[in-house]
Amino acid sequence: MKKNINNSRTDSKNSRLISPEERISFPLTRLNFILMAIAGAVIIIGFLLMLGSGSTVEEFNPDIFSTRRIVVGPTIAFLGFLFMGFAIIYRPRKNKKSE
Repeated sequence: MKKNINNSRTDSKNSRLISPEERISFPLTRLNFILMAIAGAVIIIGFLLMLGSGSTVEEFNPDIFSTRRIVVGPTIAFLGFLFMGFAIIYRPRKNKKSE
């Protein structure tokens, strides 16, 4: 496609002008994918905070009831899932100056 001065492009097949409104726009932008990667990292951190050894028949491990494993880890993972939903739904605003 060739670029014209008035910010429109020409279609190479039938050489008609394509307005900026007719261009294909993807539903998710690069920023959405960056936010989703950050949310995925937060979810993984939340699950890592829940890790630890459990109790066995021979020995009781009181660490299974630690605040980190039953409160902090699940809360961070849940917030990561909420942020993932926001990252998918988020649509950046278009600048009026660029038109």
